[in-house]
Amino acid sequence: MHRRFFFAREKSGKLRALFFPAARLNTVIVKALRVGLGQLIIFIDFITRPGKKQRPAEAQAQVDQAARSLTLYQFHACPFCVKTRRTLRRLNVPVALRDAKNNEQDRQTLLEQGGRIKVPCLRIEENGQTSWMYESKVIIDYLDKRFSAV
Repeated sequence: MHRRFFFAREKSGKLRALFFPAARLNTVIVKALRVGLGQLIIFIDFITRPGKKQRPAEAQAQVDQAARSLTLYQFHACPFCVKTRRTLRRLNVPVALRDAKNNEQDRQTLLEQGGRIKVPCLRIEENGQTSWMYESKVIIDYLDKRFSAV
């Protein structure tokens, strides 16, 4: 088994060698990269966020009413979820957001009712029926068709 080691300084000031199996080290590095990239994606989204669509008050009230039947299940740093949230902001559609990564209840709802844990997922409640829409491109197309003209 290959082992890699790093040195870490203890509180006392002594250097101590830390040994990791190579597979574990690769896992740690990949996880650190994913977290770092996720934070970078969130930062870039923040500084380049699109402006909200301006509508007359009556039209915005209609959009707000229609948005009450929509819920987006997402992971905060997922690039496809960021893309979907940017569309929601651009169209000025106030959809309820559910954190399927950090909220166990939301994750369980997505699994039990949606059938799988995959994000982004748009829950649509219309005429007493609930449907679950996966894939950011499909969700964005749906949102554009439903809310662009309003």
